[in-house]
Amino acid sequence: MTAVQADRHTTIITLLTFLGMLTIASAVAHYAIVALVPTSLYVGTLMMMPALAAFLTLKLRGRRISDLPWTWGSHRANWAGYLVPAFYVSLGYGIIWLSGLGGFGNAATISEWSGELGLPDAPAFVVIALMGVLMAVVQFAKSLGTIAGEEIGWRGFFAWELRKLFSFNATCLISGAVWAVWHYPVIIAYGGGNTLFQLACFTVMIIAMTVIMTYYTFKSRSVWPAIMFHGAHNIYIQKICTPLTVENPSTSLWTDEYGLMIPIIVSLVAIIYWQRARKAGL
Repeated sequence: MTAVQADRHTTIITLLTFLGMLTIASAVAHYAIVALVPTSLYVGTLMMMPALAAFLTLKLRGRRISDLPWTWGSHRANWAGYLVPAFYVSLGYGIIWLSGLGGFGNAATISEWSGELGLPDAPAFVVIALMGVLMAVVQFAKSLGTIAGEEIGWRGFFAWELRKLFSFNATCLISGAVWAVWHYPVIIAYGGGNTLFQLACFTVMIIAMTVIMTYYTFKSRSVWPAIMFHGAHNIYIQKICTPLTVENPSTSLWTDEYGLMIPIIVSLVAIIYWQRARKAGL
């Protein structure tokens, strides 16, 4: 066996070890979410599993956890990690609201936010603006722990191992597809709509996101841009834009992570980053 073949064999064993550890660890969390109750604690536990699988794999393979790309990287990459999803989510929902695919200013959400803020008599625009800022800053910061649990495993470890065997394009496709499938049990159990449609939209979105996140991970040699990206994506969709949307008969086809709009927009953005990655030789 040549040195190249030996390195390839070692990487394959490492990847299979990671996937095996991840499957076993995630199955426990998936069971709790699907068979018991989808509490934030169980969901948070699931999100920590990729990092746990990466740590265990490194230990079993005689490698150091400190070798992961922990460094802060560049401020520009980290800011881009936050601002890119803020842009495409805002653009997508702006199109939805302006086109009538969904309305803006869900009264139930605004009422709930008014109560949480202790401002029951405040104008709606004040409540929306204040809660939007708090979600985009404070809730974002609070979520980074569990988000890091995913990104340490996916972008901090898995993507780098795949890149030893495959091109940038194949690395994004494989890691994105595995990341999407990892979510499937929860979507199937709680999606509440056309399951195949939701899985298709979600998978396209995840793979497109993976192109952008992997670009910044490799470019900055840091996991932090991916953590920022993932956190901002979740906050702007799950905590701000979707709750503010007033539904009509067509809304569910376009909104959230299981509708058409965000996958379309983020795929267009991903094409730009795919071209950048090619020019940069990633």
